[in-house]
Amino acid sequence: MPTSAPPSNRFERRRAETRQSLVRAARQILADTGDTGASIQAIAERADVGFGSFYNHFASKAELFDAAVVDALEEFGQAVDEHLRETEDPAELVAAGLRLSARMVDSHPELMRVLRHRGLGHIHSDRGLAPRALRDLERGVAEGRFVAVDPTVALSALGGSLLSLVELRFARPELDADETAAGLAEMILRMLGVPPDDARDIARRPLPDLV
Repeated sequence: MPTSAPPSNRFERRRAETRQSLVRAARQILADTGDTGASIQAIAERADVGFGSFYNHFASKAELFDAAVVDALEEFGQAVDEHLRETEDPAELVAAGLRLSARMVDSHPELMRVLRHRGLGHIHSDRGLAPRALRDLERGVAEGRFVAVDPTVALSALGGSLLSLVELRFARPELDADETAAGLAEMILRMLGVPPDDARDIARRPLPDLV
C-alpha cells in the first residue's frame, strides 16, 4: 500500500489504521466484483471495524471507493517507478510500463483487478501511472523521440491499450503474457514514431523481476 509519514501518537496511529482497513476492504470489494453496492455495514465488517467508525473517516461510500481506487493507482505507479528508476529513454519507459503491467496481473492480482474494473475512468487521473506516462510522453515528444503528437491524446491511446492488455490477461491466461505485452508495446512505439527495428528491440529488452 502507498505510505506517508507515520502518525505522531497512538490515537492518530489507530485512526490511520482504521482508515486504511476501510480502504483495504473497499479495494478487496472492487477487486472481487467492481460493485460499489455493498452496504456500509458489510464494508465495516469486512474491515473489522465498528460501523460508527466509518463516518469518522468518510462522508459516503462514494468517497471511500474513490479513495480505494486512488490508493490502488498510486501503489501501481509506485511499483512501476521502483522497477524503472534507472531507465532514461522515454520509449523504453513506455514499453516497459506496459510490459510490467502485464506481469503484475500475476504478481499483484488484487491491484490489477481494481484497475480492470475501475481503470477506464482514471486514464487521465493525477495519481498512479497516468501522470508518469504523460511525463514520459511529453519528454519523448520534446526530445524528438516520438512524433509531434498531443501527449494527452497519446495518453488516451496508451491508457486504453493498457486496460485492454490487462483485460486480455485475465480473459486469456493461457496466452504468453510477455510476448503479448511485447507485441503491444512494439505497436505503441511504432504508433509514436519509433522506427520499426528500434521499436522491436526496445519492446523485448530484459525487464527487472517483480517482487
